[in-house]
Amino acid sequence: MAKKKKADAGGVGGEWIVTYSDMVTLMLCFFVALFNPDDTDPAQLAAMISAFNNIGLGSSSGGNTLSSGKSADLGNTIMSLPSMDKGRVLGNALRKAVSLFNPEVKSNKVKVTHDERGLVISLASDAFFNPASARINIEETRDILVRLASLLNSDEVRGHKFRVEGHTDSEAIDPLGPWEDNWQLSSARAIAVLRYLTAIGVQENRFQVAGFADTMPVSSNNTPEGRAYNRRVDIIILDEGHL
Repeated sequence: MAKKKKADAGGVGGEWIVTYSDMVTLMLCFFVALFNPDDTDPAQLAAMISAFNNIGLGSSSGGNTLSSGKSADLGNTIMSLPSMDKGRVLGNALRKAVSLFNPEVKSNKVKVTHDERGLVISLASDAFFNPASARINIEETRDILVRLASLLNSDEVRGHKFRVEGHTDSEAIDPLGPWEDNWQLSSARAIAVLRYLTAIGVQENRFQVAGFADTMPVSSNNTPEGRAYNRRVDIIILDEGHL
């Protein structure tokens, strides 16, 4: 009786790699579509590139590991890079600010946000200053400013600089008042906040001051509510890219 021929295994031995390659290519395209270069830190990008520097070159050793261990290209692990520490610090500062000013956030006296400049703490001008005045209502706002100074002196923002920005609405200045225009008023209010914070222990050389008048509104100036949002003093804990 003739023996049955063995199934020819050679015909399917390499076919699986085609499907696998297609899957990998599709995954690569998916993650490239999600990639936003504006959010990428150069050090992190260098780490990712170095991890794959041997792939496709015929080496059986593979790329560099992204886990804890020796990195010949960077001399460190990704989780201990300064860029990662920076992100964690600003995140901790944001959480601390929200906790510190929780009552004032609820009453719209303080607003805590984060943008490309860094961590932004907005003080409602109506709560801190009388109309057409650059004198801080210390009796009503002392506790808020003391808590703000404690945040600026905290470990969470060590090494960062701050910018105090004054803003107004688009209403014209009273010609009989002490200010010639909204530029002077916004700058004077920013300086007043700076002076008080430095008087209670924040280092003056960490500050920058700017007055923007009504050129950077956050709401419409066509309504009283919108103008109230625009009258503000912003204290910005600057990100490293904006020092």
